[in-house]
Amino acid sequence: MHTKDHFNAVPQVKRKLNRLPENPESSDPDKAVGLGRFPSWLHRRLPKGSELFATERLLKNQRLHTVCEEAKCPNLLECYSNKTATFLVMGKSCTRACGFCDIDFAKEPEPLAADEPQRVAESVLELGLKHVVITMVARDDLADGGAAHLAQVVATVRRMVPGVSIELLTSDFNGNQDAWNSVLAAQPEIFNHNIETVRELTSRVRHKATYDRTLALLNYAKQSQIPHYVKSGIMVGLGENEEQVHQTLRDLRDAGCDIVTIGQYLQANRNKLKLQAFITPQQFAQYEQYGHSIGIKTMYCGPFVRSSYNAGLVIKRANGEIETINST
Repeated sequence: MHTKDHFNAVPQVKRKLNRLPENPESSDPDKAVGLGRFPSWLHRRLPKGSELFATERLLKNQRLHTVCEEAKCPNLLECYSNKTATFLVMGKSCTRACGFCDIDFAKEPEPLAADEPQRVAESVLELGLKHVVITMVARDDLADGGAAHLAQVVATVRRMVPGVSIELLTSDFNGNQDAWNSVLAAQPEIFNHNIETVRELTSRVRHKATYDRTLALLNYAKQSQIPHYVKSGIMVGLGENEEQVHQTLRDLRDAGCDIVTIGQYLQANRNKLKLQAFITPQQFAQYEQYGHSIGIKTMYCGPFVRSSYNAGLVIKRANGEIETINST
């Protein structure tokens, strides 16, 4: 006999898992557990310690956003546990809808918050950061793309936290050289703008930015002789081949990049670009070796590497203070 609840019950739709490329590892018959959907090098242990919650609480109290959270970075727990975060300024909604990025999209984001520079600086001070990474959403709705606001964030951090080194990870400001000048005049130690992918995939991966404009901005920053280092980053696993990555590294070298990061692309949600391949640690090591061989001073490559991951250690490596970076 059927009950009333039986007829009123809503059928449960079983969600299909995202399609993933084949795990490139070989199965081991001696292991009780077979191969998972993700290769072993993309598994990691949860960090220990209470600092994770302290960092999260501080950012919440200061009403600040981080790219760690908004972009679903796989390193969030590790970075928060180490009392580090990449500050995302000018709101949490971007005016671009790139194929790889999970940050919210809005044609008309909320107005800039006048007190945001102060809140960022107070957080840098409380976290005790010696190197801070500040990134931004693209604000194509603003005449200067938010350049003046970003420069104000830098100025306020410098005033409140003397001696801190600052890394800016910016948009391309639609090619507006006045905006470029405004940001560079803030004198960041590291100027970072990601090329994201190889030339052949750029139109699919990035909504508005172009490969050549990225190279032009990086070269402009280098020629200004203002930042100590110019930096860029690439994602792999989107369908590129090895020679295309090598060509991108040569292009970044020619543009004047001192630091290049390469990490594994991971699909943030079902609506983003599909992951095409798991890149092995051996391939990352090859990319790192190739970058050094053509004259890029500092390469940081690995499955979990992101543009701002271990940024404080990356600048130490660039300065020659350390030889290697050990990550979880």
